[in-house]
Amino acid sequence: MGLLRGLLESALHTALEVLYTATAALTQSNTNGHYDFTVSRGFIAPDGYVRDVLLVNGAYPGPLIEANWGDTIVVRVHNNITGPEEGTAIHWHGFLQHETPWEDGAPGISQCPITPRKSYSYEFVASLYGTSWYHAHYSAQYTGGVLGPIVIHGPTSEKYDIDLGPIMLSDWYHKEYFDIIEEMLKPNGSPRVLSDNNLINGKMHFDCATVAKGDKTPCVNNAGISKFRFKTGKRHRLRLINSGGDGVQRFSIDEHTLTVIAEDFVPVKPYNTSVVTLGVGQRADVLVTANVGKPDAKFWMRSNMTTCSPARQPNALAAVYYDKADTSSTPSSKAWNIPDPGTCANEDLSVTEPLFPIPLPKPMITQSMDIEMYKNASNVTLWKFNGVSMRTDYNNPVILLANQGNFSYPQEWNVVNYRDSTKIRLIVNNKGPVAHPMHLHGHNFYILHEGPGAWDGTIVRPSNPHRRDVHLVRGNGHLVIQFDGAPGVWAFHCHIAWHASGGFLSTLIVEPKKVTRMQIPGDVKRNCGEWALWSKHNVVDQIDSGT
Repeated sequence: MGLLRGLLESALHTALEVLYTATAALTQSNTNGHYDFTVSRGFIAPDGYVRDVLLVNGAYPGPLIEANWGDTIVVRVHNNITGPEEGTAIHWHGFLQHETPWEDGAPGISQCPITPRKSYSYEFVASLYGTSWYHAHYSAQYTGGVLGPIVIHGPTSEKYDIDLGPIMLSDWYHKEYFDIIEEMLKPNGSPRVLSDNNLINGKMHFDCATVAKGDKTPCVNNAGISKFRFKTGKRHRLRLINSGGDGVQRFSIDEHTLTVIAEDFVPVKPYNTSVVTLGVGQRADVLVTANVGKPDAKFWMRSNMTTCSPARQPNALAAVYYDKADTSSTPSSKAWNIPDPGTCANEDLSVTEPLFPIPLPKPMITQSMDIEMYKNASNVTLWKFNGVSMRTDYNNPVILLANQGNFSYPQEWNVVNYRDSTKIRLIVNNKGPVAHPMHLHGHNFYILHEGPGAWDGTIVRPSNPHRRDVHLVRGNGHLVIQFDGAPGVWAFHCHIAWHASGGFLSTLIVEPKKVTRMQIPGDVKRNCGEWALWSKHNVVDQIDSGT
């Protein structure tokens, strides 16, 4: 009964969208998805420049997870990170986890890290449908390669002919992630981390002539780009994912109109655009009809990082070929003439409206949370969120302590306890010039307003505000969100990896009394026991916030 109730509750934001679908009810699969992931070190050159990375099953991006809405997904993760050894943890981005908050994958919050040479099985329900991704949530590990796409099949109100699958957009760094953090967090270090390239599905050229003098790393020009085949006259579904560390992406296909049908895990009323803007962690499902040229036509697909993204080479290319086009030739199409607006913001909220309307409920509590950058006593530049620069304790996950009735924590854990309040409104005030993609674990939040300066109290479309799990707050601006809190312990943070490393993260506790009654599986505690034993005899080199 508990699982059934959880499914019904977690599907609240999406279940009735079936009324809008042009198809019959979705036939649910009776078979659960089982996956076996090994995380290990390796060397790859996705853009021609060889670098030391972390891989999932030897690949970057990692394997696709695919399931039907309502399926149970089981992923056995083996930590084979050695030379040197590191812990790891995997976050299943956008999944509600309302019945299983201990499977959320945030170390120090919902679990202990997975010990080197040990394994842990995640098990959770695909309670939403659409496009998402998984990534390491241990330090900035995912920028080193620990990530991959997720597709959950469900109903749709828009017909299409071909599902082209995930298209992952990612800034790329030639330095190893740990070295970047070490340099960033040294005294008088710069919080501005420049990416070296921009990739589409893990590929892009790189000009080896730009490699720093004295760098002897092997590098090959014209490493190759991703290629896609369109069927002439057919409508294609593209599942866009910003899986980068920092860069805000502007995606387009020359001469083709994109019809947006979902943002994150939320189906929206379709709207047409030439460019889709995605902050880190955001997704968009778009439909594209191959009716612009003849069957031998070919076009550039582009993803360009915005001017607010620190990048040495911000422009990514892939090639789109119609049926009879020669894939050995390159396109000569022209880009849309749509300049970067420079606002570092998502589409105006008046444009994006959820397909299934949910009126905004009255909040039970309202809290302001400020974003600030500062230097500590050691002249290290860090981020404060809600007045605290967060640092997690890998050995004491908040959810396990809360489950035991312990709600007294060090200030540096940045834990906010909302007690019995379940309708929670947060006013995020950005006190600096840098935009931030704000991600709340375990929820699709309502977006009430976003813009420059302070919030004036205006709510955009209270009868059906937009909802998603990541939204950009612009520099020197505000973002007002609200969520229907589920019992659990949930991370709320900037999804720029380097900002999270610098302390830009908080932990929200909802309905603590219910958390104390949760039956947390023994494997969660066993995993912590293994970590406690390993960390007792090994140095845990935690130089950042940890998550």
